[in-house]
Amino acid sequence: MIPYGRQHIDQSDIDAVIAVLKSDFITQGPVVPQFEKAVSSYCGTTYATAVNSATSALHLACLALEINSNDVVWTSPITFVASTNCVLYCGAAIDFVDIDPDTYNISIPALKAKLQEAYTNGVLPKAVIAVHLAGQSCEMAELKELSLQYDFRIIEDASHALGGVYRGSQVGSCVHSDITVFSFHPVKMITTGEGGMLLTNNQSLAEKIELLRSHGVTRDAKKMKQAPDGPWYYEQIDLGFNYRMTDFQAALGLSQLKRLNQFVSARQEIANVYEALLKNSGFKTPKVNEDICSSFHLYIVRIDTSKLNHVSVFERCRTRGIGVNLHYIPVYRHPYYRNLGFDFQKFPESESYYREAISLPIYPGLKKEQIEYVVDCLLSPMGHQTLF
Repeated sequence: MIPYGRQHIDQSDIDAVIAVLKSDFITQGPVVPQFEKAVSSYCGTTYATAVNSATSALHLACLALEINSNDVVWTSPITFVASTNCVLYCGAAIDFVDIDPDTYNISIPALKAKLQEAYTNGVLPKAVIAVHLAGQSCEMAELKELSLQYDFRIIEDASHALGGVYRGSQVGSCVHSDITVFSFHPVKMITTGEGGMLLTNNQSLAEKIELLRSHGVTRDAKKMKQAPDGPWYYEQIDLGFNYRMTDFQAALGLSQLKRLNQFVSARQEIANVYEALLKNSGFKTPKVNEDICSSFHLYIVRIDTSKLNHVSVFERCRTRGIGVNLHYIPVYRHPYYRNLGFDFQKFPESESYYREAISLPIYPGLKKEQIEYVVDCLLSPMGHQTLF
């Protein structure tokens, strides 16, 4: 089976984890802050907080921005449900903005129209979660301008986009946002097994995130509500969570980070091969804007449904050992979200995408002959049966 994505682990990664397992600290020791500092330095941000998953990171981002039951947050429907569940965890309402037909990220024209209507009705969002689908950044400068005009906060869900570049800055620099979230799931750019990270340039947000990551407990006397009873003393000053990352996870991430640029280059080379092989094939290949460098977490093509059957293409690929996938089912289509009453017709581009999209295998180590095999499977005439 050729999966759509997989981790790349070498001996240096294994050695890094073993070293921590043999050390005095295996939970939150010295390697976690080393990993945080390395990622923040790579991205050009001031603060970074490692956590046990990107889902936890999204939840903490919403909490740090004080999103609550009085608020509504907007995002793209073409994302994994973690991007929306984090809002519901805070008791807030979620709504969607349709996608751009070429990049599949949140549509700036659709967002502008929705904001104008919301302003008229007095129901502007508290925040917008910008999902960088497949590794390509959203149009962050335009989004930032709108946030200043309509007074909302911005969370970058960059789970797919570590190593990507937007207008000369690394994704994660937070030049145009309050907080950026990364994922370190095995199929992402680098992995810690499970894990995530929040980046920000705002000190108060960083302190809030760090507090909530570990039960809302502090050992900093300056933050305590009363004088310490003794050197053992700590206080819970907020309702937090156990969202900590372990030291051996951080060791793996720190080791992997050294090869991040290699991983991204490998993915871009694979994307170029697909692009060349699928040219003029009838499959729509990804469009990357000129001012953006995509990290290509995913390679998404769209089929011409007037000529091919979406389900049949999937079934044929999987029968031949190719683990194609679909990223993603529009969130509003899931039964839990259907019950919230979303109208599918308000998201025509997302619906069109869902009828046509296929994620092809892309990961470091994927061989050219495997790419050719995938493309051959896509381009082979579909079998048929005539009835006489």
